[in-house]
Amino acid sequence: MHDILLVSLGGTAGLREADAGLAASLRRAGATVEVAAAEPPPEVRTLALTDLVWARAARQAASRAPVARATIYSSVTAALLAPRLGAIRFDAPAAGNRPGRHGVWQRGRERRVLRDAPLLMPWSAGGLAEVAWPHGPALIVPVAVEASGAPAEVRDVAAITYGANPEKKGLDRVLEAWREARGPGEELLVAGLEGAAEPGVRYLGGLPRDAYRALLRRARVFVSAPRREDYGIAQLEALADGCALVTTPSPGPYAALPLARALDPQLVTDDLAPAIRRGLDRPAADAAALLGPWREAAVDRVIREELLPRLLGA
Repeated sequence: MHDILLVSLGGTAGLREADAGLAASLRRAGATVEVAAAEPPPEVRTLALTDLVWARAARQAASRAPVARATIYSSVTAALLAPRLGAIRFDAPAAGNRPGRHGVWQRGRERRVLRDAPLLMPWSAGGLAEVAWPHGPALIVPVAVEASGAPAEVRDVAAITYGANPEKKGLDRVLEAWREARGPGEELLVAGLEGAAEPGVRYLGGLPRDAYRALLRRARVFVSAPRREDYGIAQLEALADGCALVTTPSPGPYAALPLARALDPQLVTDDLAPAIRRGLDRPAADAAALLGPWREAAVDRVIREELLPRLLGA
């Protein structure tokens, strides 16, 4: 029997990478881990239906997997229809990111599953704060973020943003501010999205992870204007690779937001254009000291010394 069954929803590349990182950390701590990955369901039209088909896929994956000493459901959605209780790892609850009709069935269901779970494993304190009702014990287990390599000798990329899910990420606001802020010859790279090029803007489409992180090491500024941010892995990675983070003070758990404010509060504003100009014209503040809790070694320590004893009773 394995120590841990990790039920991985894996609906996005970020979730898949986070689950792979968690499984690796658990194994480094000495646990045996079985990963049950949900089969991607067909695309449907609404967020409520999307969560339903993914929750069913996660239930099927968990039901087929061998029983382990403890189960972790990665995301609230993965736990909504779970065949048995387990710890729940999440960036944000549906109560925070599924307003109105988007969470018509999920919010009530999640109140019960988060209340009954033997352990909650939020990615951040902000994610836990959105669980505004009685719940069981909780342990914050961040997604580890490390620098991807040595920074480029010359940061020859003016600015970069991540454009997948452009409505949620506020790409329209980023582009509007960039058109006002950019100087001659400066270019904004939009990763993760295809689009029609315009002066000073180049769309890169989907990129291999190594190529994307290499661009972060060359960029002076990472620009972000999400309408809501559940965690902000892209922003944390940008800070780890030495970019200045220019961002709106977006709602949501947004783990990188207090770090950006601590580094340079003038770069956190709804008035993005002058903040972009400031970020381009000044060297980025060193975020290394603030990123300690997100380092792999720090997350490994939480998992080894706190998480596994709670899960396995050791």
